[in-house]
Amino acid sequence: MKKSIAERELLYSIKGEQSRKKIVIRIYAPYLLEKDAVNFKFDPGTAGCTIEFDGLDESNIDVHGIDLLHALTLAVEVDPYLAGMKNKYDFFWLTGESYFEE
Repeated sequence: MKKSIAERELLYSIKGEQSRKKIVIRIYAPYLLEKDAVNFKFDPGTAGCTIEFDGLDESNIDVHGIDLLHALTLAVEVDPYLAGMKNKYDFFWLTGESYFEE
């Protein structure tokens, strides 16, 4: 994979456990979709952007937008993706404070 263009470091723990480990969320440069690269119809200019969760046992997420800027915008808004994992993990800033306000 190419070099990331933005990163965020957090800590996480698996629900019910005390030990915390580091996660690095990486955003990679947006790219134009190519024919047969995805299983849906798209217009020329449609783009994707990859989000990596290094340190978690989770797959990368590829988000798609109407153009390069839209795909990047969707990718950098990582909170909804992390919120979708809250049933499995607790997230913390490196200072130890909870990432999500409860």
